[in-house]
Amino acid sequence: MNSARHPSLYEINTRVWLRRLSEEAGKPVTLAEVDDDVLDDLARRGFDWIWLLSVWQTGAASRAVSRGNPLWQAEFRAALPDLTAQDICGSGFAISAYEVDEAVGGKAALATFRARLAARGLRLMLDFVPNHTALDHAWVKAHPDFYVQGNEQALAAAPENYCRVETDQGPRILAYGRDPNFAGWPDTLQLDYANPVLQSARMTELAAIADQCDGLRCDMAMLLLPEVFHRTWDSTPPPFWPKAIAAVRGDHHGFTFLAEAYWDLERDLQQQGFDYCYDKRLYDRLLHGDAAAIRAHLGAGLDYQSRLARFLENHDEPRAASVFPWPRHQAAAVVTALAPGLRFFHQGQFDGARMRVPAHLCRGPVEGRDAGIVAFYERLLAVLKGEGFREGAWSLIPPDPAWDGNPTGEDFVSFAWDHGEGERHIVVVNYSDHQAQCRLRLPFDGLAGRNVRLVDRMGSESYDRDGTGLVEPGLFIDLGAWRYNVFRVEFVEQSK
Repeated sequence: MNSARHPSLYEINTRVWLRRLSEEAGKPVTLAEVDDDVLDDLARRGFDWIWLLSVWQTGAASRAVSRGNPLWQAEFRAALPDLTAQDICGSGFAISAYEVDEAVGGKAALATFRARLAARGLRLMLDFVPNHTALDHAWVKAHPDFYVQGNEQALAAAPENYCRVETDQGPRILAYGRDPNFAGWPDTLQLDYANPVLQSARMTELAAIADQCDGLRCDMAMLLLPEVFHRTWDSTPPPFWPKAIAAVRGDHHGFTFLAEAYWDLERDLQQQGFDYCYDKRLYDRLLHGDAAAIRAHLGAGLDYQSRLARFLENHDEPRAASVFPWPRHQAAAVVTALAPGLRFFHQGQFDGARMRVPAHLCRGPVEGRDAGIVAFYERLLAVLKGEGFREGAWSLIPPDPAWDGNPTGEDFVSFAWDHGEGERHIVVVNYSDHQAQCRLRLPFDGLAGRNVRLVDRMGSESYDRDGTGLVEPGLFIDLGAWRYNVFRVEFVEQSK
């Protein structure tokens, strides 16, 4: 099954989703029992990938930490004011075993779900959490040397980063999983990638996971890079990702790896074999930056751009509807979804959900749907399904001043998609809080001397223009604050 050159992914919080479907059905619903209508709707929206978050087993020890941590409890109650202990099933990133949890139907149910997705042209992505395990993973007792070791001095100096555990080889002090910038996650233990036996065991585990899906989203993938691991733990492991990714692809041709990546390490991870990496930089610039910063980011080489995962929200970020005021939300979504790369959407985003659901919970709040946001995303997804945006050639269009002395051209983000006549598009966004004007020199061959019609796919505007003028001096644009056009470029015959 081949994916598009610029595919789309939809993230589903599996435990929360099945809980909601079960409540609606009045009976337990596992992955094997999701209605055909639900899967048909996912296919209708044009996704290539479905990422099921949190299908693996979480253990009682890590779950107890989730239920007892007072800081986390405050976060949980903000999402669920009527929180109960049963709503806290443990973090989906504190994995005790890479076995499909029986609460979602077990291994057979996942296989059935995957087959039903494949019948609709959809591929399945699952989680791999490489940096750490749950407190009660089998390796803790049987192979404590797989973990970063501590001592009494380390525990006394940084009790937030170490804990005592009982193992088959006697008591040990082991490190909590962490990144170098924060205290440890107390429901996890840190794997030691400087141990070659651990790396070998991890590759065996990874091979078994890859048998059950078409791709993996790798949590905090940059933590395994030798220089990052050294900065955190003062030891330098051999690279893990190049050999692990190559081994999986040796058994599963076309298997896809998506890296959760931060700290400007995206290119490093691409070079180590990842197909896609999170584009947190674009998200931050859309949230806090201006059009010039966004254009600068999109000005990188297309070989790099096409391997970034563009998102406006995910399970770690605040809900887009809660941090991007309307209509800035629309402008940011148009840039994110129609830029090249992997288009990454999150469950609830299309409805305007405002409450982020912590990954420790198996129930989420019931929120009303925002009709305006629903309608906007229906239009955007319909546009995104076109071959021009999935398979076309992309180029950034630098905006020119509309006239001398008018600086507002700098407020635009604009680019073109070319997939041949009938599938040529111009995307232009005024990413500012005021009216702005610019000119865009359209980068398409064959415009001169022809009549051109510009049809807005996201609205009702239609303009006929002389093609020569679209090349020089360029298409005149005048848009209000946060407004946008997605023009299909068509040729029209002159009337005789």
